[in-house]
Amino acid sequence: MEIAICGKPSCGKSSFFKAASMIDVPISARPFTTIKPNVGIAYVTAPCPCKQLNIKCNPINSQCINGTRLIPVKLWDIAGLIPGAHEGKGLGNQFLNDIIQTDVLIHIIDASGKTDAEGNPTEGHDTSGDIKFLEEEIELWFTSIIKRNLQKIRDVKNAYDILSGLKIKEEHVKEVLEKVGLKPEEVAKELRKLSKPILIAANKIDIPSSEENLKKMRNDFPNLTIVPCSAEAEITLRTANKVSFIDYISGSKDFVIKKELNENQKKALELIKKSVLHKYGSTGIQDCLNKAVFDFLKYIAVYPVENETRFSDKKGNVLPDVFLMPPGSTALDLAYKVHTDIGEKFIGAIDARTKKRVSRDYELKNGDIISIQARK
Repeated sequence: MEIAICGKPSCGKSSFFKAASMIDVPISARPFTTIKPNVGIAYVTAPCPCKQLNIKCNPINSQCINGTRLIPVKLWDIAGLIPGAHEGKGLGNQFLNDIIQTDVLIHIIDASGKTDAEGNPTEGHDTSGDIKFLEEEIELWFTSIIKRNLQKIRDVKNAYDILSGLKIKEEHVKEVLEKVGLKPEEVAKELRKLSKPILIAANKIDIPSSEENLKKMRNDFPNLTIVPCSAEAEITLRTANKVSFIDYISGSKDFVIKKELNENQKKALELIKKSVLHKYGSTGIQDCLNKAVFDFLKYIAVYPVENETRFSDKKGNVLPDVFLMPPGSTALDLAYKVHTDIGEKFIGAIDARTKKRVSRDYELKNGDIISIQARK
């Protein structure tokens, strides 16, 4: 499962990528700083069962901080997009090819309205227009592909074969064709919604002009999820946490100062606290990632173990691993996720919380702890 960060040049998407993954990437006000996609690891968060079970966990494929499990996800920062991308303008062809790889898009909007559609400095830019053009560019691209192949489309299987390169599921193609028929524009619009859902990150929310623009965007697009965020504030807080100036966990609405700070440092942190954390509840970065995975894609966090009594693997590590599983996943799917051999040698599974045996078709729930049994 892969998340793409996208948006027009100079919207702050590279800062968002750095804030989410803390990887050093080129950050600049000039257009097309991102030419080839930056790829990194970010984390979504979920309650770790360790607190509820009153046990100490030993994470291996993730982290646990004060009962919050940090689960890694792949994150792409892809080329800046400008109107006309579907015709190859700017880095349009590369952008459209890059989004094929991803499951959900976080569209970074410069909520301050201080950059135009091509990322150049301006004042009073219509941020609602930025939301529209991304959807339109992807849908126009999908439409062009469908129109080129319209004569070849005979049924769902045939349509899926043509469109599968866009990382579109066969059930999505079936659902859309049954709903709208073979109308290229309508098919493209519905397929985009299903296969490339878009979450809006209203970045630079700490700039005064952003508050009114946020209200307008939410009024113009009441059905969209629009999250106010400040990538720069998140970078500052994570950096201060890294050098032990403060205690801060991404997604929190506050932090604790640990060391004596100079006046400039105090003012900077107090400004973040007042204009971002207390006003909006967090910097918004973690909220965007969590909503993309858990709300948009409906993934669940599941913990495989070998010993259902101790909630551990064979080496005694408690709750060692957590996997993000798509909705509808079964115990057998989890076995294959752990390892192909375990899936092929699957015998059964046990719900470690209840100690009850479950079938291979048991549909997993968020937070499940499952002991997989396999032939030796």
